[in-house]
Amino acid sequence: MKLKLFILVLALQTAWILGTTFTQERVLRVGQFIMLETQPVDPRDLLRGDYVRLNYPISNVAREQFFAPPLTGDLSSGTTVFVALVPAGTNEFYQVARASTVWFTPAANEVLLRGKVAQSWRSNAGAIHVEYGLEQYFVAEGTGNPRGKLTVQAAVSKSGRANIKEVFVDGKPYIEAMKAGQ
Repeated sequence: MKLKLFILVLALQTAWILGTTFTQERVLRVGQFIMLETQPVDPRDLLRGDYVRLNYPISNVAREQFFAPPLTGDLSSGTTVFVALVPAGTNEFYQVARASTVWFTPAANEVLLRGKVAQSWRSNAGAIHVEYGLEQYFVAEGTGNPRGKLTVQAAVSKSGRANIKEVFVDGKPYIEAMKAGQ
């Protein structure tokens, strides 16, 4: 009986790991690609290794951009938010068009991102700080302090989940830029 229970637990853990991996890889393979402007915030963590913490202009959503229902007060931390992004005119970066606390169908030119309300360490009066799961990018040891303009190519699934596909420094892929800088 104990052997059967052990095998069942092991099979469930394996299925969970494979399912999570499949889901993440599927987003990167079939998701819609968008470009986001970003900037590094704090590049090192002694316990978890080198990474770049990223801050996006789309992370601060103006209260006026919330519709259906309109925002009447503050949103508590952890509240799920859906943000529609559109290409920002002449450049390739996406910006916030509108947002809601309930899922909605995006327009033809919009990409819908799912995020969570988070407390911000910055003062952003009149805005709600949203995190999309794109805020950390782990890098090779010793390369966590990039110099130059950072941009991110993200893959977004139809459900609004996003993964970082590539980070660029001054238009070059992160790895290449860090090798050239050493």
